[in-house]
Amino acid sequence: MNLNEYKKAVAQLNLYSYHYYVLDDPITTDEVYDKLYHEVVEYEEQNPDDMLKDSPTQRVGDIVSDGFTKAKHLSRMWSLEDVFDSEGLQKWLTKTYKLDKNISFYCEPKFDGASLNLIYENGELSQGITRGDGEIGELITQNIKTIRSVPLTIEHKETIEIRGEVVIFKDEFDKINEQRLKEGEAVFANPRNAAAGSLRQLDSSITASRNLVFLPYGVGVNSLEHKLLSQKMEYIYSLGFRRPPNSSTCQGYNEIEEIYEVMNRNRDGYAMMLDGMVVKVNEIAAQIDMGYTVKNPRFSVAYKFPAVEKITRVKDIILQVGRTGAVTPVAIVEPTDIDGVVVERATLHNFDEIDRKDIRLNDKVIILRSGDVIPKIIKVLTHERDGSEVEYQRPTSCPVCNSELLDEGVLLKCQNLTCEARVINSIYYFASKSCLNIDGLGTKIVEALFNSGLVRSVLDLFDLTLDKLLTLEGFKDKKAQNLLDSLENAKGSEYWRFVNSLGIEHVGEVASKTLSENFGSNFINTSKEEIIALEGIGEEMAESVLEFVRVNRETILKLQEILQPLEPTKKAEAKENPFKGKTAVLTGTMSESRGAIKEMLESLGAKVSGSVSKKTDFLIYGEDAGSKYDKAMDLGVECLTEQEMREKIE
Repeated sequence: MNLNEYKKAVAQLNLYSYHYYVLDDPITTDEVYDKLYHEVVEYEEQNPDDMLKDSPTQRVGDIVSDGFTKAKHLSRMWSLEDVFDSEGLQKWLTKTYKLDKNISFYCEPKFDGASLNLIYENGELSQGITRGDGEIGELITQNIKTIRSVPLTIEHKETIEIRGEVVIFKDEFDKINEQRLKEGEAVFANPRNAAAGSLRQLDSSITASRNLVFLPYGVGVNSLEHKLLSQKMEYIYSLGFRRPPNSSTCQGYNEIEEIYEVMNRNRDGYAMMLDGMVVKVNEIAAQIDMGYTVKNPRFSVAYKFPAVEKITRVKDIILQVGRTGAVTPVAIVEPTDIDGVVVERATLHNFDEIDRKDIRLNDKVIILRSGDVIPKIIKVLTHERDGSEVEYQRPTSCPVCNSELLDEGVLLKCQNLTCEARVINSIYYFASKSCLNIDGLGTKIVEALFNSGLVRSVLDLFDLTLDKLLTLEGFKDKKAQNLLDSLENAKGSEYWRFVNSLGIEHVGEVASKTLSENFGSNFINTSKEEIIALEGIGEEMAESVLEFVRVNRETILKLQEILQPLEPTKKAEAKENPFKGKTAVLTGTMSESRGAIKEMLESLGAKVSGSVSKKTDFLIYGEDAGSKYDKAMDLGVECLTEQEMREKIE
């Protein structure tokens, strides 16, 4: 890097920072920013006389918005030095041990949100200030008072600054974006920007509606006399602050690495976004002796996780046709390595998303990968367009059968019931575990049966014979007979499984059970009013049932005749017990399968739900309970261990 390149890099970093900190509208990934930032640091170390006054290395945060009153922190808020691998950690430890060898470490998740400084005087919250440039931030006290995890008063009466991160839980983030879509507003790119944008609302009622969470990570000015940071943080939590998950103390490189590996492996299981782990010297006296550089504390480091956001380019948009005829667009992107996985596709959900985000062929985009889920495009880098981009045209015909598509706005649907994609996917679904559980009918077998002409609908499955199957490549006596046995075993299944196997749009396992328990085989003769009257079934679902029955009544009756599914029997009313009429949610690992515990609770008259809400009466948890436990605690839901549940039953 020469002087001219250095000046351009500083200008680029400042542009990135302006979009990230001031506009809450990132135009690049953390990885791209970090790489360029470290190139600037390296140049400045070699050429200190060339250092620009506006270099990002000379500031902690960024410009304070003029929309809020400015306020000064009682003590400076520092940013952390970043390391990205075990070698970087080892180098930091080597520097730290030179300052003091007799130290231990305090490790905690690095939450991806917005930093906040709370000042308490005489036990009362007096100010809430954003980090700003580290010296001066934005005074947003009224907004902070709407965050329920921030106590308005504490028992500690002396002046104290409590620092932490404001985050939005991932499930809450999804709800906010859904609402913004309905209202025609731009969606947030990620929970981090949603948290920052929510904090900086001039109307505090908007902040109040966002369910922000404050997670403390340290203190500024204080008179506490604890010798260890871990003790000091325990005291902070005791004042009424929410305890962040999985903080721990350890000794040396190997133990830090072990904690980091576990945290990185489980990062998708956290209720909030994480982008790394913070490692701090645990001894307060050692922290004071080590002090600070111009920008960072010497006693702490951010050990970043591998990037899950990357920049790539949209090469094409292809179409997939599901069993209900819904056509789903999928972006084909330039192969991109994200955390060791080469990504070549990104989900687009529906055609409205393409229009809303203005995704064009050849666009540069930021993609986000989370766990094993197909990556999604979170932002189009419109500022990098060069004129080669091409607007995507909505298709008018099915990519598989070429029949005309029904345009429902958000969805495009193939109405051709004989479309190859619809038939193959409906047969595969029909045989799946949550439906009739027919072993031996995987995707490749279904495709082979369809392509051979032996099976053109689910009804044809029951016309298969040994002789017919033996004509297929790869089928020998044993394999063919096993498939015929599986088809025979599907007969006499529970009626809800039969309903679920039909593949009615919007109707899954829960709705299938509801329809089955209330109507049995008579569900094909019910009215819209009767269906809507059932708990958990709305108008859209009722319309789907009625439309499906109207088009497929003859097929349903033939399948019933072949399969003879068992009519549901009226359940005997459960005796009085603590769970009767209550709603329970299960989470974590227990002594037996959650399915078995679910059946037991249902036999007691309980309703077992998959998600926690204000209507939940009990959360029953085992080992490794995750975000459901956190949410239940937030909502004040009664939480029981498996043992406590069994004791309650007895």
